[in-house]
Amino acid sequence: MNGLVRGAVVTLHVEKAVAGGRMLARHEGRVVLVWGALPGERVTARIDRVVKQMAWGTTLEVLEPSPERRPVSHDWRCGGHVYAHATYAHQVALKGAVILDALNRIGRLAWPTVPAVVPSPEAGYRLRTRLHVQGRQIGFYREETHEICDAAGTGQCLPETVSAVAWMREALEREVVRGVTAVDIAENAEGTERVCHLALGAMAEPGAAAGLLDVPGVTGVVATQGSTYAPVAGASCVTDRVRAGAEASGPVVTLRRDPRAFFQGNRHLLQALVSYVQAVVPTGPVFDLYAGVGLFGLTLAADRAAPVTLVEGDPISGADLTANAVASGGAVQAYRMPVEEFLRRAPGEVGSVVVDPPRTGMSREALDRLVALRPRRIVYVSCDPPTFARDAALCSAAGYRLASVQGFDLFPNTAHVELVAVLERQAD
Repeated sequence: MNGLVRGAVVTLHVEKAVAGGRMLARHEGRVVLVWGALPGERVTARIDRVVKQMAWGTTLEVLEPSPERRPVSHDWRCGGHVYAHATYAHQVALKGAVILDALNRIGRLAWPTVPAVVPSPEAGYRLRTRLHVQGRQIGFYREETHEICDAAGTGQCLPETVSAVAWMREALEREVVRGVTAVDIAENAEGTERVCHLALGAMAEPGAAAGLLDVPGVTGVVATQGSTYAPVAGASCVTDRVRAGAEASGPVVTLRRDPRAFFQGNRHLLQALVSYVQAVVPTGPVFDLYAGVGLFGLTLAADRAAPVTLVEGDPISGADLTANAVASGGAVQAYRMPVEEFLRRAPGEVGSVVVDPPRTGMSREALDRLVALRPRRIVYVSCDPPTFARDAALCSAAGYRLASVQGFDLFPNTAHVELVAVLERQAD
């Protein structure tokens, strides 16, 4: 590959954004995926890696900047902040284009227009923060490395969360707390509850972290040490209240969640996401698969009389789901088992299905069994456009058409984008 070897410096004309945060360019007809650029720019880049017909690189100098470029005061590779150098409006446009590219290139669905993406305030959006620890350092990883960087500089966390991280950093430096390998901080949308979960080595002393409760805004500390999980001080979970239905006066659903449980990550768009899912699920019985702690299914049940069946295979999220379902008092059934196992014995007919699988998408078995049930509508919530496009193509082959796609920018300045798609069964 002429001119494309590791360490080479090349000049590139950048074409478009691709999934994962890089931009696509070409050098002598070969594809180069480059960090730190924007569509339309001419840049010099260092080639970091070459595999067969493709190369990966990092921008060294912007020769012809895009009008959408803005200055960045922190490390743009910290915590996946790889879109931070683009104006926020342009980030939203790029994410819509990434969704469209996945639908048409991977899914071959011939979707005609760029999906709209609901924007979010850029600062303090995180409801869940995963921090890595190396010796006395604590923070996010720099993109594609295991180098620790300062989470505070990215602006993703509220000041109270930053204060909790600062306490941990000082405690690590003074060796007040030892043996910490990772920290998860979960907080509710209002920011009034904040529980810190510490992953500890065998020789660590969990009680040493109880001082975190002295940090304003921290309401609990829990720890996992080997296979043992136990409260350290204060509360062991956070509680969110989410409105069901379209009306501001609609019923409110209370959801408890363990700091280790999966939950949507953006406080600013949480209600908008839930309300949108409710709006596209028709009246009638609903399956909520990969239900987590019950965010979508329990709000649907509170808003309508039809029964809702929720399924979650993760033991931590499943425990919260069971408790939340019991507390809801609605016409719900909650199952703690893998989605594949549930679908093997599910009834032969169902009205609508909500799925919110992990980033890897649905397993082939789960998807095959789902379309075999022939639900009238599948509402697919995805955090990864390429895996959604793959699954949508399989649904299309099974007789479903993609009716709508809506994006939600749950992680501003990062390359991640959430989407909600409606797949409808075509008439026989």
